[in-house]
Amino acid sequence: MNLFDESLKTLMNEKLDKLEKEFAADVVFFFGEIHPPVVRPFRDLIEDLKRPVLPTDPIQTKLVIILNTPGGSAETVEKLVDIIRHHYTDVSFVVPDFAMSAGTIFCMSGNRIYMDYSSSLGPIDPQVFNGKQWVPARGYLDKVDEMLTKSAAGTLSNAEFLMLQNQDLAMLSQYEQAKNLTVTLLKKWLVEYKWKDWTTHQTTPALIGQPVTDQQKKDRAEDVAEKLGNNQYWHSHGRMIGIESLRSFIRLKIEDYSNDPKLQPIIRSYNDLITEWIGKISASLFVHTRLFF
Repeated sequence: MNLFDESLKTLMNEKLDKLEKEFAADVVFFFGEIHPPVVRPFRDLIEDLKRPVLPTDPIQTKLVIILNTPGGSAETVEKLVDIIRHHYTDVSFVVPDFAMSAGTIFCMSGNRIYMDYSSSLGPIDPQVFNGKQWVPARGYLDKVDEMLTKSAAGTLSNAEFLMLQNQDLAMLSQYEQAKNLTVTLLKKWLVEYKWKDWTTHQTTPALIGQPVTDQQKKDRAEDVAEKLGNNQYWHSHGRMIGIESLRSFIRLKIEDYSNDPKLQPIIRSYNDLITEWIGKISASLFVHTRLFF
């Protein structure tokens, strides 16, 4: 590493240190797709963060993940959450740019999600490997459902009949299972983590001030999962869902740091610098902590 790169590394470490002090937490920066090969390195990285340098060092229970990802595997996300929650009781996600698909599911496992006006999450169409590439499962299932509806109505064309006839039923079953897993994980994590401290109704006029029941939390989680997975509404797996839609349509609480005079500059300066560096070295996966670069 040359002198210029060393200077950049030092600067990024200094900015990360500011973030850890601001959040009073361990901070992990994650950039890239979320697939099975990341699990073991991620486990080792988290274990290193939790290992005290001195026996007298305090045990950190808070983690902040700065996440930039186009998505990936829901099964992998589940394992990453298992690793994180084994070590930390309080987890926040910061999304400076975007966390799509499986990245959105990942964020739902946090106690809080931090975004600004330019940040985006995405529809939760799970990615499934079809033997050649990763493909969105719901897109396939929706198209098959459309053709089945046409068949029942007697309006299925010959071309569509051939396409339907050539579908791999085992693969379609895998897609269905992936969709169900996505919804199951999102509902579980919203109730268990993000809404852990949600005790009274705050927005529904007829219920304001009343206690929130476990069933009401589950019903709201079902609603969130349905809306985030609604391909007919979003139209595109790559649709970027901003903070206003998340708040008004999805009705999720998002920590908005758009106008925070202290938090936004340190998140922006760190994220912009490190993502420019990642672009310079053409890295497809990059992770940064105070112990790993």
